[in-house]
Amino acid sequence: MAGKLIICPTPIGNLGDMTERALEALRSADAVCAEDTRVTGKLLAAFRIEKRIERLDEALIGERASSLVERVAAGEVIAYCSDAGMPGVSDPGLRLVRAAREAQAPVEVLPGPTAAATAYVASGCVDPRFYFGGFFPRKDAERRAVVESLRALDAALLFYESPNRLVAALTSLAETLPHREIAVCRELTKLHEEVVRGPLPEVRDAFAAREREGAGIKGEIVLVIDGPSAAEDAAAEQDAEAAARDRAVELKAAGARNKDIARAIAEEFGIARNAAYDISLEA
Repeated sequence: MAGKLIICPTPIGNLGDMTERALEALRSADAVCAEDTRVTGKLLAAFRIEKRIERLDEALIGERASSLVERVAAGEVIAYCSDAGMPGVSDPGLRLVRAAREAQAPVEVLPGPTAAATAYVASGCVDPRFYFGGFFPRKDAERRAVVESLRALDAALLFYESPNRLVAALTSLAETLPHREIAVCRELTKLHEEVVRGPLPEVRDAFAAREREGAGIKGEIVLVIDGPSAAEDAAAEQDAEAAARDRAVELKAAGARNKDIARAIAEEFGIARNAAYDISLEA
């Protein structure tokens, strides 16, 4: 039998979502590699599959990918599982697939569950496009920088987040994108599945209240942030005009002429020249 690498998706919470193709691949593989052998071991036990499991996490995949690909080239069938969902989506499995492709070793990717796509559909978002950014940065400055870099993107924004950092993440988002709506999708496909949707400041306040009350926030979370809206555009124009008026007052106090003020604030704040000149006259 020819060797190949099989990428096996696993449920993101509900064992009933395990596909027959993935089960057959795990049963027939010569070896199973897993991000966490304990997690995959429990999954195999649930389906009464006895198989040797080799650990292949973020720390090991760089040094072991080449040897695994060599085993595939020698005729071994190796299945790879992440802890949950589709291997390679915010997961070190991407590097294993890349190594196999570079060596021209056969790769078979089985379709299956992924939290990002499930959350996108469950969120109630109507944007026809979405951008998936993986795990949201841990630090506030980095979160804000990422959001600012994606602000103009005409698409919904999706991120994975830890329950321990959820309120901090929502705070950063509410302050940078106050006019957008968000859906916090938690524990998808599980018993306590929850989707909380609304304006970002309101959703932030709701989860902050839970935290203060000691209710706790648990489970895997996907953030689905709506793309740009007319309301956001209008608010941005108002903010730009207000800032331009303040700048015009400063420039006039410094002795600048109206036409020079108009040119300066038009360039700085992206305001139409006629509107900028009117602001300069009123300063």
